[in-house]
Order: sequence, then structure tokens, then C-alpha cells
Amino acid sequence: MKKTSVLKVALVLFYVLVVVQPVSAAERLRMATTTSTENSGLLDQLLPPFEELYDCQVAVIAVGTGKALKIAESGDVDIVLVHARALEDAFVAAGYGVNRHDVMYNDFVILGPVDDPADAAQAFSAAEALAVIADAQSPFVSRGDESGTHQKEKQLWEQADISPEGQWYIESGRGMGEVIVMATQKDGYTLADRGTYIAFKKEKTDLEIVFEGDDGLFNPYGVIAVNPQKHPHVKYDLAMKFVEFITGPAGQEIIDDFKIDGEQVFFPMNLSR
Repeated sequence: MKKTSVLKVALVLFYVLVVVQPVSAAERLRMATTTSTENSGLLDQLLPPFEELYDCQVAVIAVGTGKALKIAESGDVDIVLVHARALEDAFVAAGYGVNRHDVMYNDFVILGPVDDPADAAQAFSAAEALAVIADAQSPFVSRGDESGTHQKEKQLWEQADISPEGQWYIESGRGMGEVIVMATQKDGYTLADRGTYIAFKKEKTDLEIVFEGDDGLFNPYGVIAVNPQKHPHVKYDLAMKFVEFITGPAGQEIIDDFKIDGEQVFFPMNLSR
């Protein structure tokens, strides 16, 4: 074979093996989480260090907690980060999730117009605040989506012995950020997680907190790996690395340091001080 032919063959082989050969894609972790973790901006701070540490990509589906757990039940994600303890416990008890861990907490708040036409701020409890809103038939925008926030809202209505209905009560089926905007547009009330409210209050809403501080408004978040015995294809090992990261010193520090305009948004559960 002529030298020129040998050279051509060598160049072709080099091109096929090095240039054309696709670079192996980074491992991907699929996570279903709540709209509050996305709307607040926390994930933008939390995920890149994890992705860099483990040379992976985290694909996020942000929906209400109920929908997030349904997606996980089908094996369409590897891990969930959610905030509705009763639903989380049921998810684990049914065998769909394993190794639930506490991650962080904040609280729920009742938002309303500055003039507070229902006088919700005068209530002695969160349930009473919703009761006076219902009595005044002031517009109230509900998530209506089986999210963690919606679960808490339903608990409060039950405590108030009220089944909300009528034109004043709007079941939106939307995420937290959209609900805050809708309540703003209607000059109405809503129940929100504090993190999303902090993220939205500067530019997207003029609603104010009319009720806060009730012990029943505590809002804890948990992380759960999808059970590989139910869905063998899930990335269980990578999911557990994420659990270790978000509950360990590195992830807990990021959560603790995350602030919006100087305000603490979430509080880590496992950070040693």
C-alpha cells in the first residue's frame, strides 16, 4: 500500500474514532420537586455544586407535591423534594419511596391586600383568619392542585369547619407564583409559602402578610429516593448521593446562606452550629 493511502486510512480512522465519536453524556438525575423550591430560586444555587461534584445533570420537574409524588410512583423520576409530610409518609409506606430525610423548613403565611378588608390580621389563629375571609366573601385564590400548600389550606378549612365554595373562592390549579399573581390581580387573599412570597413581593405583588406565626403553619421539606425495588431503572445510587449532599454540610450551608434581599428563605434542618 502506498504511503499516501496509509496516511488517508489513518486520517479516516482518527476522524471516526476521535472526531465523530460522541462524547459520553453526563449521568442525569431526574427530580420532581415543588414550585416553591423553583420559584424561590433555591435550586439555582443548590444544584450546580452537586452537578459539578458528581459530573451529572439534574433534570427538574417542578409541580405541586401531590403531582410530584404521583410522577415518582410511576418511576418517571429518581428522587423527590417535597413538603407535605402526610403524603410523604404514605408514599414511603406504599413502598414507592425509601430513605426519607428532613431537609429544611420555612412557614406558610396568609397574604392579603394592604387594607385587609376581611380583617384577617385580627384573627387569633390561621383557621380563624380563613374563617373571617370566608365570612366576608373576600376573593381567595387556592392552589387547588393537591400541592403541599393546598394540603395545608384544606387542613385549615377543616379546622374552621368550613367547606369553601362560591364565586369568592377560586380554585386555580396553578403553581404558587401564579397563584400569588392571581390573588394580586383580584385584590384578594391566598395561602403561600414564605419563600415564594419573598421572591415575588418586590416586583410581582403588593400583597402583604396579614397572618403569620401560627404553629400550624410550620412547613417542613423532605427528600425521598424512589424505591429501586419498585422501579429497577431508577438512578438510586445517584439519588442517594443527592440525599447525602442536600442533608450534609455542603447542601445545608447553601440552604442557610440562601437569602433574597437579605431575608432568610429556608432554614436547614441538619446544620450544626
